[in-house]
Order: sequence, then C-alpha cells, then structure tokens
Amino acid sequence: MQDISNRDASAIREIFGTDKVAIGVVHCPAFPGAPRYDGRGADAIYDACLRDAEAYAEGGLHGLIIENHGDIPFSKPADIGPETTGFMSVVTDRIARTLGMPLGINVLANAPIPAFAVAAAGGASFIRVNQWANAYVANEGFIEGRAGEAMRFRSCLRAEHIKVFADSHVKHGSHSIVADRSVQELTRDLAFFDADAVIATGQRTGDSATIDEIEEIGGATHLPLLVGSGVTESNVAEILARTNGVIVASSLKQDGVWWNPVAPERVRQFMTAAAPGLVA
Repeated sequence: MQDISNRDASAIREIFGTDKVAIGVVHCPAFPGAPRYDGRGADAIYDACLRDAEAYAEGGLHGLIIENHGDIPFSKPADIGPETTGFMSVVTDRIARTLGMPLGINVLANAPIPAFAVAAAGGASFIRVNQWANAYVANEGFIEGRAGEAMRFRSCLRAEHIKVFADSHVKHGSHSIVADRSVQELTRDLAFFDADAVIATGQRTGDSATIDEIEEIGGATHLPLLVGSGVTESNVAEILARTNGVIVASSLKQDGVWWNPVAPERVRQFMTAAAPGLVA
C-alpha cells in the first residue's frame, strides 16, 4: 500500500500509555436549549455525567468520550449554539478534575470546531468526528467533512496536542454520494486529512461493525483502528484481536439502553471479557 500520509501512528499509546484500550461514552443529558431538555438545573446535569464517568472509571476503562447525545434531534454544525459548547466544557472540566483520565469530545452532529473548543477548555486529549472527510446524507441532511476548517481552528487555539479520531463509513447515513469510491479509499482520505486514529461503526447506535468491515478498514490505513459501535461482552475479544481498541456505551447501560445510567456490574463483566484482548 502506497503511503498517503506521514502522520504518526502512535496516538493511542501517546494518549493512553498502552496499545489496546477500552473507552466508555458519557451520554450527556439534554442541555438547556435542546428539544428534550427536562428543566433540571446545571448541577444536576453535571452530576449525572459525573456518576456515569465514575462508574466507567471504577470498572477499569482506559478513557472516556463526552458526547451531547441527549440533544436529539441534532443540529447541523452551523446551528449549534454556544450553550452546547459552554455546558460541555464544564462537564469535561469536572470529569477531568475528578478522575484525571484521558478524555475525548464528540459534539453532535459532526461539529469538530466546537469539539476542539470544548477539548481545549476542558482538558481533553482528542475529539471524535463522524464525518472528517468527504460527505454523506445523514439524519440531519447533507453533511460535509470539515477537516480543513477544523484543523485551522485547532492551529488558532495552539491545540495541536489534541488528536482527531475519525469515523470511516460512518453510521446513521447513506454514502451514495461517494458510492463510486471504495471504503478503502474513503478510509485513506482520513489519514490524508491528518486524522490520528480511525473508527469503524455499524449502521446505527448499538450496531457493531462486521468483522469483514473491520478488516477492510484496518487494511486500508496505518493509523490505529477502533470499533465505535455495537461492542458487547460477547464480541469484544474477537474485535480486540483485530483492532487497537473499542468505544462502548449502550451495552454497559442499564438494560442495554443508551439513555439509561451506566450499570457498574455490566462494566465489570465487560472488562473481564475484554481483559485477554487488551494485552498488546
């Protein structure tokens, strides 16, 4: 495979100090201004996020991604208000100060510029971006990759230490716009546009990428590969045998439902199943 980028492939080790990781997702409740906001005070929001973060940390996960998943239906990047960045920055800062573990930021939908701002303000080490390069049709409509704008914004912040974890063939959408290009080519575009790690997903939240898709994406990039959806106690060992890590949330929640609180016993059982695969 011809080199397409000189990007260093050590982002996982640089952030986490190991080559195989399990990362939990803190699904923040709806923030003020979002359609599902239930009127609770700011401290109640922060406390709910911190409880989930502590449950993940106590169960042995290596890091966390903080995500505004409660803000459904998601706005396009240009329509995301400053309140989202403000609340997520405080959530991130409180978790960082309490737990001292590596954190990532995902601002939905597909908003790397607010994510970089939150990461810089709150002390996170990386951002997750669902569509970093190219374009697709998502739940929110037509979504374009914003790597060029985002990396220039990162430079303005002098935040080059904040890494980019980018989805390949992202869930929740149609890729018919780029159907004349292979998944391998789309994956290689992520490295070409200076992503630091690649994430394989299934079709929806809670759906896992297939082994064939994981191997197809992994074979197209020199960057670390993670699976970012549908990881469970039953499939984590098989996935870790082929990747550098997993991003997990729904299967660790009460009843396996993403909007429920984290279930500590599910976290412990998951990490027990993952333990053999986390040895690099």
